[in-house]
Amino acid sequence: MKFNWVINGDTTPSIKKICIDLEYRLRPRITQFLLSRLDNELYGDFSAFHFDVDIKNQWVWISEKTPHNYIDRIRDDFDKEINGSALFSAV
Repeated sequence: MKFNWVINGDTTPSIKKICIDLEYRLRPRITQFLLSRLDNELYGDFSAFHFDVDIKNQWVWISEKTPHNYIDRIRDDFDKEINGSALFSAV
C-alpha cells in the first residue's frame, strides 16, 4: 500500500509530521477495509493499492495506479468508510 500526499506549497516539518501521523491512522483502517472485502484474493498483500491523500481538502481517494478491477470492487464503500470518519480531525 502506497500513499501519495497531495500538498499545496512547500513541505514543512509540521506538514511532514501531519502526514506521518495521518498515515499511522489511515494504514490500519484501510487495511481492515481491504481485508473485509478482498482478503481471500490478496492474502494480506496490498502492494498493488495506491491512495492519494489531499491534506488541504481532507480527502483520501483510490489512485488510478491501483488496478481497475480492485477500484471497481471497493470504490462504492471506500468514501463512506474511510472519508466518512474523523481521520482528519487532528489536522
